[in-house]
Amino acid sequence: MLFRSMFLLSACAFGGGFVIVSLMKKKYVEELKWLGEDEMLDVTAITQSAPGPILVNCSVIIGYRVSGIVGSLTAILGTILPPMAIISVISLFYEQFRTNPYIATALQVMRAGVAAVIFDVVINLAGNVFKTRRILYITMMLAAFTAACFLGVSAMLIIPVCLGIGLIDLFLTWKRKSKEA
Repeated sequence: MLFRSMFLLSACAFGGGFVIVSLMKKKYVEELKWLGEDEMLDVTAITQSAPGPILVNCSVIIGYRVSGIVGSLTAILGTILPPMAIISVISLFYEQFRTNPYIATALQVMRAGVAAVIFDVVINLAGNVFKTRRILYITMMLAAFTAACFLGVSAMLIIPVCLGIGLIDLFLTWKRKSKEA
């Protein structure tokens, strides 16, 4: 079941990791109930912060969560086989794909769908941040969005800064609770 679901998601997800996050949420949180909503949010944050493709990173964590190390390996295999096969075929016919007006049009049209799915992921992630009702998290999200979209700040800077602020908040919360106890 794990291999099949990862294989099908990977084979049908055009547009990269952000598209697959939304599909994984629907499959593993809502349909199969293998993960909770908060857990999927954590997986998304970890996989976006870690080096490597988001989809492969997600499959490692979800596979491990479902069936341990064997689950991780199974999920990774199911995840990498479809794009490997598709890219292999495309590489054989690259020149024909590149110059074909029908394929160029199809790819252009697919961008609209990909943009819609990415927007859905952004709305869901933002909604989860608002659900925490933590002013710090909401402010960090809005500041990061502003920095990335309007100031051109790289995600390679935004993510570590947010991580650092989060760790400081965690440390201060832990320190405050230890004093109260």
